Amino acid sequence: MREIDIGGSAWEVKGFWPWVPIKGTSMELGQELLGVTDWLPATIPGGVHYDLYRAGLIAHPYKDLNSLQCEWVENRWWLYRTEVSRPEQTGERIELVFKGLDYEAVVYVGGKLLGEHKGMYHEAAFDVTALFEERATLEIAVLLKHAPDEMAQIGKTSETFTQKSRFNYKWDFSTRLVNLGIWDDVVLRIHECHSIGEVYLHTDADVDTDSDSVTAARGGRTEGAGGEGKGRIRLGVEIEQIATAAGTEAQANLRLIARCYDPQGKLAAERETEARIGGEVVLELEIPQAQLWYPNGYGAQPLYEVRLLLQADGVTVDERAYRTGIRKLEYVANEGASADALPYTVKINGKRIYIRGVNMTPIDHLYGNVTDGQYAWAVRLMEEGNVNLVRVWGGGLIEKTRLYELCDENGILVWQEFIQSSSGVDNIPSQRPEFIELLERSARAALASRRNHVSLVVWSGGNELMSEPNKPSDLTDGNLALLRDLVRKYDPNRLFLPTSASGPVEYITEEKGLGHDVHGHWKYQGNPRHYELYGDNDNLFHSEFGVDGLSRIKSLHKFLGEAHREPVSMKTSMVWRHHGEWWDTLERDEEVFGPMKTLADFSDCSQWMQAEGLRFILEANRRRKFNNSGSIIWQLNEPWPNVSCTNLVDYYGEPKMAYYWMKQAFAPLHVSLDYRKLDYGKGEPFRHSLYVHACEAGIPVAVTVEVLDVQGTVHHVARYEGTTANERALRIGELDFRMPDTNDGLVLVRVRCETERCDFLQQPPSVYFFSISDGPLYAGALTFARNAKTAVRRHGEWRYAEGLATAEFVIANEGTAAALHVHAEELTDLYWMESDDQYFTLLPGETRVVSVRCIPKTGGGFLAEEVAAAQASDALPQIRFRSFLEEPTTDYERNDEQ
Repeated sequence: MREIDIGGSAWEVKGFWPWVPIKGTSMELGQELLGVTDWLPATIPGGVHYDLYRAGLIAHPYKDLNSLQCEWVENRWWLYRTEVSRPEQTGERIELVFKGLDYEAVVYVGGKLLGEHKGMYHEAAFDVTALFEERATLEIAVLLKHAPDEMAQIGKTSETFTQKSRFNYKWDFSTRLVNLGIWDDVVLRIHECHSIGEVYLHTDADVDTDSDSVTAARGGRTEGAGGEGKGRIRLGVEIEQIATAAGTEAQANLRLIARCYDPQGKLAAERETEARIGGEVVLELEIPQAQLWYPNGYGAQPLYEVRLLLQADGVTVDERAYRTGIRKLEYVANEGASADALPYTVKINGKRIYIRGVNMTPIDHLYGNVTDGQYAWAVRLMEEGNVNLVRVWGGGLIEKTRLYELCDENGILVWQEFIQSSSGVDNIPSQRPEFIELLERSARAALASRRNHVSLVVWSGGNELMSEPNKPSDLTDGNLALLRDLVRKYDPNRLFLPTSASGPVEYITEEKGLGHDVHGHWKYQGNPRHYELYGDNDNLFHSEFGVDGLSRIKSLHKFLGEAHREPVSMKTSMVWRHHGEWWDTLERDEEVFGPMKTLADFSDCSQWMQAEGLRFILEANRRRKFNNSGSIIWQLNEPWPNVSCTNLVDYYGEPKMAYYWMKQAFAPLHVSLDYRKLDYGKGEPFRHSLYVHACEAGIPVAVTVEVLDVQGTVHHVARYEGTTANERALRIGELDFRMPDTNDGLVLVRVRCETERCDFLQQPPSVYFFSISDGPLYAGALTFARNAKTAVRRHGEWRYAEGLATAEFVIANEGTAAALHVHAEELTDLYWMESDDQYFTLLPGETRVVSVRCIPKTGGGFLAEEVAAAQASDALPQIRFRSFLEEPTTDYERNDEQ
């Protein structure tokens, strides 16, 4: 089988009122009905909105309230057309294949009906062999009907009837902007007389499941498990027979050959067997000393190539290639879990994996235009952020193949949900016959196409499905039982969870024994409740939770008009409400800091509280490893630019402060401070425990704690030594002091963990901020932070390798007060940027060397303007460092000293 991409052909699109393109001419006058647009150039894959924007027919829908003026688009019918030439080598059958039609389509060739299709997640394939025999060129037309009137976030799940991505219809992190278009590839698929059909590839390994030893891996950046074991690759292959042009079935002696090549390209194993039409041909390859695949932070991700060759009478008629890792996958119960709890702990190669996860929404509201580069940036941020699992959320997408390939390559485990989600009015899984039929088809397609990825570890029936309030649905529901049976049949070695959360209660609770897999909350709970709730919780798995915070000021300027760049509440600004109604933090942040004077101040303060609230939850959960099996943050990204949201990375790919505090909390070797409030009286005792977190037992560590004021005066020092524990957090000691009296009402507790093991990178210290103020907790920060004076110089030249520009900067605090949350900004806006250390605190007289890495932006769709500028420019990255409340210049001019 061969595929020829035809998405790059000259496609056009034209809009019509419903039914007009079917009728074509007026019944009364007989004249042509012209449509609501002329023929426009179309992007494939893509979506109608971007094509209309390029043609100047709609304003940029992501700015201010412009999307409200675009809602007519979803109510029109859209006709795509192109011409495709006959391939030079035609084979026995040629199929026209649409890998993603969104949503209900009628396909024509030469003006004649070829077929109809409904659904986003299974292919539309049409046999065009005979048509190409009649003519050298085919005129292809695809008519997309208006979008179905599906449920938004608020509605009745029980009445859903499509398999269309529901976040498009309005969610708390998006607006209503319903995509229509050809959102995935279009190909000509050419078959010979016999063809390889579906393939199920499963790997396993013989490992010492009682061993907890781990050794260094990946150049010392993270620790990981040992590297070899006896590996097996099992292949279940279906063989299809293609009727010849004469309508007969070719008779041949068929053989199936499987070859496995190790990561260095050397042949590691080979098997062949007689093949037959119908049924499944099974081959098993054994690799005596397999290089084992591990999640990020536990080892390397060596990938083997498996090639399948189908031969008919000694001639190869079809060939497939797959890249896979070899690993043993198991699921075990949490420590101390009740007998009715599901097994939430993932075990890879005999090693329990503590989940450090993120939830992922679609990368773009108009998802057809997402590029491979955007997927690569998202996965890079996961890998660099010490994340080892991504939950692909059920209100979004079965993502394009490239995401799963990148997760295989970078050790990011995948939790994939089927396309179902809660709706608030009711959350009962739909039982409507038309929905069940579509759900089964899309689930079946997802299982066939995603199960061969080594990174995939969990299937889930959907998001927050509940049979009654606060009670997750279970397998007594026919909808979820159907999905369970499909997973058992087509991917039996993977865990199926009925829904997320999976119960016995939906939301995090203070009642002991009920919190198995829970969701919530999504807001900072206030001081001290936030710390009491999460610090004393006993949940087994925290698969969705978050804290909201504003976007970075640079991003806010991109989509907020100048008239809307002042601190306001969502209650009083329609534009702000349109970009994040649920995530109003003004009242919260003014209670903590005092009045917000500028948008930049508001952004800095809001991001601080988001980072503080999120870090505490992550550390509190990690302190209970493996009573708690992990955390999955809501959410990594956003598909639409929000003023405020629970995301770690904004729409433009800019990591927020919370991303970097997550990265630190998820670090391979990390020390955390357990506490239950932020406010103390002068002289009040402070007695709280310190914990060391690591994936490896037996690491000698030293923890140093300093209690400081913002002028850098040391009020207390303590040092602790210990050896990391076996698969659990080590309580290394108790920090005991009395709160000092400080001029600014703030007390800084700086905690550093060090080890002499050279295979562990030294982590920057964590800083915890406490208040002795009678007024707003952090009001003092608004005064002294403006007195910080930092000097920056670049240390050496930019270095370039594999598309990555890297430079080191030396930052010095030359002021008389602490420089809080020092971070870098890329000023040209042509690059995505991440750093090994961001949002750190420098005391007077201190310096820090920071490595910054920049990648040229490659976004698609409505980010294409920035991409085009990047491609047309050879400008070097320009980096500026700023600290908390430093007022940025409007033109973001550079201030690094070279």
